[in-house]
Amino acid sequence: MTLLHPIPALTDNYIWALHDGAQAWVVDPGQAEPVLAWLAAQRLQLAGILLTHHHGDHIGGVAALRAATAAPAWGPAGEPLPDGVQRVRGGERVALLGRSFEVIEVPGHTAGHIAWYCAGFAPASIAGPVGRAPDPASARGQLLGPEGLLFCGDTLFSIGCGRLFEGSPAQMLASLDRLAALPDSTLVCCTHEYTLANLRFARALEPEHPGLADHQGWCERQRQADLPTLPSRIGLERALNPFLRSREPALRQALQRLAPKLAPAVFDADADADADADADADADAAIATPEALQTTMAAKPLLESAPLWTADVHAFTALRRCKNEFA
Repeated sequence: MTLLHPIPALTDNYIWALHDGAQAWVVDPGQAEPVLAWLAAQRLQLAGILLTHHHGDHIGGVAALRAATAAPAWGPAGEPLPDGVQRVRGGERVALLGRSFEVIEVPGHTAGHIAWYCAGFAPASIAGPVGRAPDPASARGQLLGPEGLLFCGDTLFSIGCGRLFEGSPAQMLASLDRLAALPDSTLVCCTHEYTLANLRFARALEPEHPGLADHQGWCERQRQADLPTLPSRIGLERALNPFLRSREPALRQALQRLAPKLAPAVFDADADADADADADADADAAIATPEALQTTMAAKPLLESAPLWTADVHAFTALRRCKNEFA
């Protein structure tokens, strides 16, 4: 039996905890105090710590937790992390609670950001439209079963994605594509309670989208009851999250209506089919260096052409800029 529980921390963070009734693991502990209090209340021993990136609100509690518990920690090889953290790279695995978690490299929010994915955990039941995850059952957590579990840090949020502090739009789009390719039933454990703010932007973009309206109502009821809107599911995010749908002609048209100054010609409904290399040459230089574009293209062998990928990155870039400027 494995349970999943979000420990609230700081202003809007969740420190995700997994436990089997005796041992617990936590992900991105930005604070030590709420973790130590929860462990004591549940009579659990901390067995390990997983990290996704180097920002303080994700690693601020690591040193104190390790000092108090001697728990080992694992984090991305390419990021500055507290002393003693074991470094991992994409494709490597860490065993915990009888399962194996795979490291997925997802640069964009930071240069070396990673996500942790396990194909063997999920809630025993599914509730709500579009595969929405059930509410946490208790302070001990919700029971997990045979499906997938993703700890994605600040790369993918429910109905949103992370800001670009160190990586490029091309990197972030490729990272989101990797996560969107996971099974629909996969639980998405984001690290911030941003869902309602993200929904306000998504509904301004697509005010007539029925799925967004229904999900906003559910999320509002959750927050009014002081319950999290997370975890989400990959299937729900693929259906509703604009940053996983930036290739859809209807969404590009909606963005052009909301922010015409940010929307280049590639947002026309037929632009994907008509794009050519000469028209997109300037976009390549603006979005990424040739080396970065080549690296990203190598990770996406199914793309038909570099011009098509460039148009996709253009659309994603404008969408991310629009969200940054959205009041």
